[in-house]
Amino acid sequence: MSLSRVANVVGLLQVFVALSMFVTCVVAALYGDGDAIAFFQAGAVTFVLGWGTYLATRFDEDVTTREGFAIVTMAWTATAVFGSLPYLFSGVLDSPVRAVFEAMSGFTTTGATVFSDIEALPHGILLWRSMTHWLGGMGIIVLVIAVLPFLGIGGMQLFSAEVPGPTPERLRPRITQTAKLLWLVYFGLTALLALLYLIGGMGPFDAINHSFSTLATGGFSTRNTSMAEMSPFIQWVTIIFMYLAGVNYSLHFRAVTGNVQYVRDEEWRFFTIVLLGGAAAVVLLNFMAGDASGEQVIRDGLFQVLAITTTTGYVSADYELWVPGARMVLFALFFVGGMAGSTSGGVKALRVMLLLKQTANELRKHLHPRAILVTRIGGKPVKEEVGARVVGFVMLYLLLCLAGALALALTGIDPLTAIGGSIASVGNVGPAFAGLGPTDNYGWMSGPGLGVLFFFIVLGRIEIYTVVLLFHPELWKSRGAYH
Repeated sequence: MSLSRVANVVGLLQVFVALSMFVTCVVAALYGDGDAIAFFQAGAVTFVLGWGTYLATRFDEDVTTREGFAIVTMAWTATAVFGSLPYLFSGVLDSPVRAVFEAMSGFTTTGATVFSDIEALPHGILLWRSMTHWLGGMGIIVLVIAVLPFLGIGGMQLFSAEVPGPTPERLRPRITQTAKLLWLVYFGLTALLALLYLIGGMGPFDAINHSFSTLATGGFSTRNTSMAEMSPFIQWVTIIFMYLAGVNYSLHFRAVTGNVQYVRDEEWRFFTIVLLGGAAAVVLLNFMAGDASGEQVIRDGLFQVLAITTTTGYVSADYELWVPGARMVLFALFFVGGMAGSTSGGVKALRVMLLLKQTANELRKHLHPRAILVTRIGGKPVKEEVGARVVGFVMLYLLLCLAGALALALTGIDPLTAIGGSIASVGNVGPAFAGLGPTDNYGWMSGPGLGVLFFFIVLGRIEIYTVVLLFHPELWKSRGAYH
């Protein structure tokens, strides 16, 4: 393990964070809200420290696997610390704990906020919140790989540790080309969504902010009521793009290049069926309760099912007022998440599908003990070690949700709020239930409570193993044969 290599890439990453602050500084100055100086100061501090660290630790060799794990975790943590500076320098938050939590929630696209009055915030802060979503959505490490060809083969170590899903997929032989293509599709969809929001009547500022949040599956809004006050047209557009954001971006890229493979992809079919089935159940239960008109019931049901499953976290209706059955459907969807290779959090649809297939095979083996049953995904057999890793991941995921709930309860939070907050944090969803429901925020929580959620948000965003491995002593031994 070479800490200087870790510091080098982490430092360079902060240069990109600083450039984003300078862009936000210009917007803040144009609106004249008074927070432009804060962004300039934050950008200057971040740039000087980041660039200085990079220059002082230059290296020419490839990044190793173990260094890749450390870089990803340290990068996300450092980015949250530096990303909190605009909140502190502008004075909108006076607590470093709350500022770092808000920044980490933004970069990890969790969308849990400590602000109670969003509309009172200056334009620069609103844009920065959305900017952190957009940068973190596709992945800040993927951004570095896209613009740093000299990382070469070592970039795959970062890509594997950063990209959500059990098997990161290359679209081109060189990983830098794959990263560039992913960002190209990401940018194109963001621009298209912003245009549709403008057509739907949103102002330019709101359209840009919400397009950043939607494609990143983040959920930060410029309105206190999130998407509830938006027109039906805008909500339907958001439904479509939340769905697109929850789909594997490699499928989008192939579709753009003329090779449409959505229907042929088994994970896409499973993901779509889960969404439609969940939405149908919620719509039917709410319709039977007679809470709203037919079109609104369908729209609200689809919207909230997509917002929860893709971990976007937007709110179009207070789902805590829905019938118990509908709320339980949403609770179950907290664990699913989007497709592997999407900007969504959660367990990922691919893992859930594989787990269900393996469970079905185990049941068949009890009926036919001598049968040789192979789990297949897309017609291809799944290696036993891959299946074992998926089972291990899901078990660890559930144990972490339980551990988070217990830790939150120890800080004095009631059990239902603690359970919901833990699951929403590990899954990077944002809103949960009870005291952290769709109409609430995280601002009332204590410092220790936010600290617990901070840790579990990081665990959820970078695929658990990447963070947990940092606590394994073997990772920090001499480099030896581990690369």
